[in-house]
This record gives sequence, C-alpha cells and structure tokens, in this order.
Amino acid sequence: MSRVTAMLLLGSLALSPVAEGSEDNYSCKDAYGTWVLGNAGRDLCVTKPRRVSNPETRPRVRASPSQETTGAEVKAILLAPTAYLDHVRRAAEIYKLPEELLHAVMAVESGFNPEAMSNKGAAGLMQLMPGTAKDMYVRDVWNPSQNIDGGARYLRVLANQYQGDLKKTLAAYNAGPEAVRRAGGVPSIQETQDYVRKVLGIYEKLKSRNAKG
Repeated sequence: MSRVTAMLLLGSLALSPVAEGSEDNYSCKDAYGTWVLGNAGRDLCVTKPRRVSNPETRPRVRASPSQETTGAEVKAILLAPTAYLDHVRRAAEIYKLPEELLHAVMAVESGFNPEAMSNKGAAGLMQLMPGTAKDMYVRDVWNPSQNIDGGARYLRVLANQYQGDLKKTLAAYNAGPEAVRRAGGVPSIQETQDYVRKVLGIYEKLKSRNAKG
C-alpha cells in the first residue's frame, strides 16, 4: 500500500493554525485566477478586493479551477477564515481523511467561498451537486459545517469504492463515478485531469509545509 493510499484510508493530519486577520476580510483573484481570501492576502490581488466581513455581502461566483498549482493557493488556505478549521478537523476525524486533503479540495472547488455556485449547480465550499448533497444528508448547502461534512462524507464513500486510490477518488468527485468506471481510471477529460493534478499539488504542498512546521 502506498503512503498516499494509507494516508487517505487512515490519516488525519493536523493543519497548523492560521494567523488571525483583522475584523474585515477581502475576496479577490490573484494573477493566476485563484481566489484569495483574507485581509493579509490583499497584496496578491489583481482584481479589485471585495469586503466579505458580512456573509450577506459575499459575491456568489462560479468556481473554476485554474490549471496550474502555485504557492498562492497554500497562502489562501492559511488565510482562510478560522471558523472553517474546526469544521474541517471534525470532518477529517469522523471520516478518517487528512485535513490537508479537505483543504486542498475546498481550495480548488470554491476558493473558500461558502457561496460559490458553479454553472452546473454545484454549491458551497465543497461544491456539492443537489443530488450528492441529498445523498450525503446535507440539508443546507450554504451552511459551511454541513457542506464540509457532506463533501468529506462523499470523499470517504469514493475512497472506499476505489480502495483508497486517491486519483480515482478525486476524479470521481469531479466527473462522477460513472465517468471513472467508463474510463477505467481518471477520464481523459481535460478539466478532470487538471482538477486531479491541482488538488494533489496543493495537498502535497500542505503536507510538506506541515511536516516542516
């Protein structure tokens, strides 16, 4: 069994606490099209920062992962609202998943925007489709705790289905289990291949950072 597979099946690694920001946080995109959240991250902005201290004023955006992994995603994770850390830790413990994996999926799926909406109807931090949300017992996809729990539960279901194969698990999360079944692995869909590569890249960077810290 590979180290990655063992970590997916059994691991639950702690993510270092993020630094507290000011009362006001901001949302913007960096030069790579990656969403950056947090007051300290404003120096990365290439779009006009939007104040998101009031949840009611957060813009609802279409999540669209870029193709390359950069250090900006890791910085965004470290600047993400501290309220999400407890949700991630609880979900990681319940479903026996690495916290870094949940953060990586969330970073690519929504850029930590709890009101992100895709053009296909996927919603919230973990970008749950309506059917998936219902199957994972999520009553309110806009509730961060429920959305993270539902996304983590679904990742655990997929991990069990693919015997801990992380690439297949992530591919199915993005394109659906039927697409993975037809392809016999990661489908030759550019979006899915980019998605798997990017999530794994952020996941490995987070694990490396935590190992050093």
